[in-house]
Amino acid sequence: MKRFYALLAVMMMGLMVITSGCGSSKPAQGAQSGVAPEIKAIKDRGVLKVGVKVDVPKFGFKDPQTNKIDGLEIDLARAIAQQVLGDPNKIELQGVTAKTRGPLLDNGEIDLVIATFTITEERKKSYNFSEPYFTDGVGMMVKKSAGLSALKDMDGKKIGVAQSATSRKALQEEAAKVGAKVQFLEFGTYPEIKTALDAGRVDVFAVDASILSGYLDDSTLVLQDRYAPQQYGVASKKDNAALTKVVDEVIAGMKKSGELDKLIQKWGIK
Repeated sequence: MKRFYALLAVMMMGLMVITSGCGSSKPAQGAQSGVAPEIKAIKDRGVLKVGVKVDVPKFGFKDPQTNKIDGLEIDLARAIAQQVLGDPNKIELQGVTAKTRGPLLDNGEIDLVIATFTITEERKKSYNFSEPYFTDGVGMMVKKSAGLSALKDMDGKKIGVAQSATSRKALQEEAAKVGAKVQFLEFGTYPEIKTALDAGRVDVFAVDASILSGYLDDSTLVLQDRYAPQQYGVASKKDNAALTKVVDEVIAGMKKSGELDKLIQKWGIK
């Protein structure tokens, strides 16, 4: 008799598991049917495609020895992948520049741009931006030997900036205020601007100050002045509101928990 009751208990437990499994499958199917098409497409693909910088130390930088890309913005991509796919490693990273990040998003090659992309009213007409995850200002790097200390000293000087970046507009307006007539030279990547500075082809390397800090060496310095606050946001296609909402939730959660501050500290970003 004891064996019978024991067997009956096992059978009942099995029935409860089966019943529970059947009951839970229905809500799951309902939840799946309620997923936005843009999110479902990423889930079906099994990977989140993200455009990131590969030449900005601390934000997105590709180690030439290991070919590994890492930085604050890569950690953000992992956090978003965790939210969307349940796995922080299900990301596919593609290197972008200030000039290529928009077109790659437009043609659907990537789902998101997390690449020191400054939020502007003009850009918001073309893309969805998340709430800011970092705020910076445009700075200027010069050679120590040049004796330059402020924008008013730049009259007749050449300033190197990245193509399609906001740095040029910001400095053009500020230079006009102090009566400095400057010439801008545009480059495709930040290492190209640094090389031009070292070779004397430009007198100033201008971009957000936190980016400049990754290119400092014994021969250069970053001037103290900052111009035009630059708020970085995660960008997605204009018609992809569902993904933007998820990204906003992730960033808001990381801000509230202090995780975002910890990541900024982890990467030594000031």
